[in-house]
Amino acid sequence: MGFHQDMLPLPEIATSSPWCQRWEGRRHAWRHVDDGGFDARHYEVGPVAEAAAKAFVVRHHYSGSYPAAVRRYGLFDITGEFRVLAGVAVFGIPAGPRVLAHALPDLRPLEESLELSRFVLRTKCPGNSESWFLARCFEGLRSSGVQGVVSFADPVPRRDAAGRVVAVGHVGTIYQATNAVYTGRATARSIKVLPDGRVLSERAVQKVRRQEPGHEYAERLLRSFGAEPLRAGGDPVQWLRGALADAGVRTVRHRGAHRYVFRLPARRRDREAIRLGVRPDPCYPKCPDLDPWPFAG
Repeated sequence: MGFHQDMLPLPEIATSSPWCQRWEGRRHAWRHVDDGGFDARHYEVGPVAEAAAKAFVVRHHYSGSYPAAVRRYGLFDITGEFRVLAGVAVFGIPAGPRVLAHALPDLRPLEESLELSRFVLRTKCPGNSESWFLARCFEGLRSSGVQGVVSFADPVPRRDAAGRVVAVGHVGTIYQATNAVYTGRATARSIKVLPDGRVLSERAVQKVRRQEPGHEYAERLLRSFGAEPLRAGGDPVQWLRGALADAGVRTVRHRGAHRYVFRLPARRRDREAIRLGVRPDPCYPKCPDLDPWPFAG
C-alpha cells in the first residue's frame, strides 16, 4: 500500500506497533513494516555535508528549522545509479548550556556528549529503517569519542492558525524501541507558536530583546507574518511586544519534553559505568499530551 498519510489516530502508536512514522515536506506519514520491509543492502550511512543536511531537515522535518550541529549523518539509498539522501540525523548543541551536563555530568559536553537534535526519514524508507540508521550513527559517534547522547521528544500537538495539524505530539517511540533510558520531563514552560505552527524559540526572542547577533532572522520571521519593522533607534523590547501580537503568535503552555539518554559504549559494563545526573523512570510514556487547540491564547 505504500505510505499512509494521516490514516492513524493522532496519539503516537505503541512501541510494539508495526507502524513507523515518516516525514515528507513537514507532514507526517506512516509506513507499515510489511510494506516490503527493510533491507540493509539497499542503504548505507555516512557523514553528510552541513548544507545538504540543513536543506533536507528544513524541507522535511515538522519543525522547519535546523539546529546548531556538531555531527551530521545521512541515510543514503544506494539502489540506483546515484546515492540518494533518504534520512538525516543531526547531533549538536542543545538550546541550554546545562542540558548535557545535567543529564550526563561526568562527560565533557560537545566532546563526549551531544544532543540528538533532529532525526527525520522520508516516506520512501521502509519500516524498521530508523533503528538500523540510529545504530549506525551511534557506531560513528563511538569511534569519535562520544559516549553519551541526550534527546527529547515533544509530546505537545501543534496546529497552524487554520487548525491543521503540523506536529502530532511525540512520546519517543523510536528511543523506547532502541532501549534509551527515560528520565522524565524537562522543565515546563510556555512556548510561542507562529501562525504556521512552528515554534519561535525563547533564544530567538532573547536575541531580539538584546539585539544580539542573529536577531535579524527572528525579526524577519515576525515581519513575514505581518509585524511592522523595528525602526532605527526604537526600543526592541516594546517592538517585540507589539510584533508578537501583530504576527498572531500564540502562547501555549508546555509541560516539558520527554528526555531520553543513550549511553553508547558497546559493553554493558561500560555503559552502566556512565553516571546519570537525572533519575531514570522505568515507565515509558505512551500517549502525547492533550491537544491545546483552540485554547491557546
